[in-house]
Amino acid sequence: MALDSKIPQGPLADKWTKHKNDINLVNPANKRLIDVIVVGTGLAGGSAAATLAELGYNVKAFCFQDSPRRAHSIAAQGGINAAKNYQGDGDSTYRLFYDTVKGGDYRSRESNVYRLAEVSANIIDQCVAQGVPFARDYGGLLDNRSFGGVLVSRTFYAKGQTGQQLLLGAYSAMNRQIGRGKIKMYNRHEMLDVVKVDGKARGIITRNLITGEIERHSAHAVVLGTGGYGNVFYLSTNAMGSNVTAAWKAHKRGAYFANPCYTQIHPTCIPVSGDHQSKLTLMSESLRNDGRIWVPAKKEDAIAIREGRLKPTDLKEEDRDYYLERRYPAFGNLVPRDVASRAAKERCDAGFGVNKTGEAVYLDFASAIERYGKEQAYVQHLDANDKALVKKLGQEVVKTKYGNLFQMYNKIVDQDPYNTPMMIYPAVHYTMGGLWVDYNLQTTVEGLYAIGEANFSDHGANRLGASALMQGLADGYFVLPYTIGDYLSHDIRTGPISTDTPEFEEAEQNVRKQVDALINNEGSKPVDYFHKKLGKIMWNKCGMSRNATDLQSAIDEISALRDEFYKEVRVPGTQNEFNEELAKALRVADFLELGELFAKDALTRNESCGGHFREESVELDGPQKGEALRDDENFTFVSAWEYKGAPKDAVLHKEELNYENIEVKQRSYK
Repeated sequence: MALDSKIPQGPLADKWTKHKNDINLVNPANKRLIDVIVVGTGLAGGSAAATLAELGYNVKAFCFQDSPRRAHSIAAQGGINAAKNYQGDGDSTYRLFYDTVKGGDYRSRESNVYRLAEVSANIIDQCVAQGVPFARDYGGLLDNRSFGGVLVSRTFYAKGQTGQQLLLGAYSAMNRQIGRGKIKMYNRHEMLDVVKVDGKARGIITRNLITGEIERHSAHAVVLGTGGYGNVFYLSTNAMGSNVTAAWKAHKRGAYFANPCYTQIHPTCIPVSGDHQSKLTLMSESLRNDGRIWVPAKKEDAIAIREGRLKPTDLKEEDRDYYLERRYPAFGNLVPRDVASRAAKERCDAGFGVNKTGEAVYLDFASAIERYGKEQAYVQHLDANDKALVKKLGQEVVKTKYGNLFQMYNKIVDQDPYNTPMMIYPAVHYTMGGLWVDYNLQTTVEGLYAIGEANFSDHGANRLGASALMQGLADGYFVLPYTIGDYLSHDIRTGPISTDTPEFEEAEQNVRKQVDALINNEGSKPVDYFHKKLGKIMWNKCGMSRNATDLQSAIDEISALRDEFYKEVRVPGTQNEFNEELAKALRVADFLELGELFAKDALTRNESCGGHFREESVELDGPQKGEALRDDENFTFVSAWEYKGAPKDAVLHKEELNYENIEVKQRSYK
């Protein structure tokens, strides 16, 4: 199948407006005749479900959690980007577009990114109208903070819990529609297959996680807002339940999977403390506004700290290496995530790590506390030379800005970050890859849409901080509700979709067969045994640094591990009950297939770009020495993989990327 991105003609700034004017609409009376399934109720799925129902469609919404409020979007901390230029610091729609394309290392689709920047301002207005309590400055206006990879302040935030507040806004909009009967909510239901009728997505097969019942659900279109696949690494900042199953089942039904190797490693996470852990904890990128990242300048000091003979607060300024400020003076501690993560790894690999494992760097707020304290002392006409007073005042300001994050760190690590630097290290956080979609957010399966992190479209090879919330809400509130109408306009006389068809029967039997096989397997090893082994392969050979030898080894090892999984996995209990081990086994089975395609994609892309760092493709000299080196001549394309029965047989299709409105060059943040 040839890829058709359906990008509208005309100037970049006019494409979205022209497209909205050209596409077909469905009138209100006909919307009442059309059903839409939305899988996933995070920011993308929740906002889409609420908006589609508000427009008049009949929506069936599904989530595997006990409430839409528990979608992983709730964990987002730092903020949401929008090109409102409230700070008067030179921001604009074009600059947000430019920063996003550059941050993604010139591997995203121009038209989609510009649309994202264009509608970003609407998101803030929508959320304020919903009552989202964004932070405000002393005059009552919405406040902004800075995030990595940009030179302006465009990030709106609600302390350190922005995702939670935005999700509550979408959830309240959903609840209004549930109360009106326009959304039928299916909690604790996991999608296990897509049903295609005459080539079109016409429904899904789900498993009720409480009773184990396999169910059929039909609609005129299916929307996936099911998030990313970071848990293929086992340890990540994602919720334990986050998985790739819905997207992977869609892939196996004909939806191309794009750029699976594009994974974001977040630079500020609480370091791994041992093999007992099942997930990692994010420390918001917003902390890099005021925190300074450093390691000891001398290796002997790093060793002394690791051995407990020296405290970080004992080191003088001249004995500290603020390596991001040293290497990237223009952006300092606010370089993009991929750059900051690789720099931390480089310092730790060189022996300057500061925790017992040697895999941690410091994030220090002493300078910010002193700066804010002196400012408050002047404002309150107090003695700015009183160090104890200045520290107290500064800590109060920092507590107002980041209090819940500091509290969380203290609870987990049992150290007070107000008085000693935080220890941080990179961890898997987000996936830029996902289902391939066109300009309308439709996959290669007609009638099947993917929104938010479930698709690939906006972030290229690296996402800028605070842009995930922006994309999820842009897709759900302002893009999909327009574009899906163009497709559904042809279904106004189709009538209800029956589930009593051979296609639904075949899909249901496929699901039952897989469930039966796992429950009746007489293996001896628990599901987590295989998930942990997969995670170690992925992290060690497909993590922050990759090479051809390791990637080929990963492909072979994952294939062998998958064979072992089906022979040796043991799933206790029965299928007709609440059985978390069975749910986990079904998810890990899909991770074991995705992992192999991930490694295959990374092996095929023999260049470094964004979060995909190939050791064979590095700047060898000049001012950019040691930085990632793209190969624009051979790899300026989206990798879209077609399923052909097994990951090893997947067929690569290429969507060539054309940059007509931006100068493509090697990234520099120096």
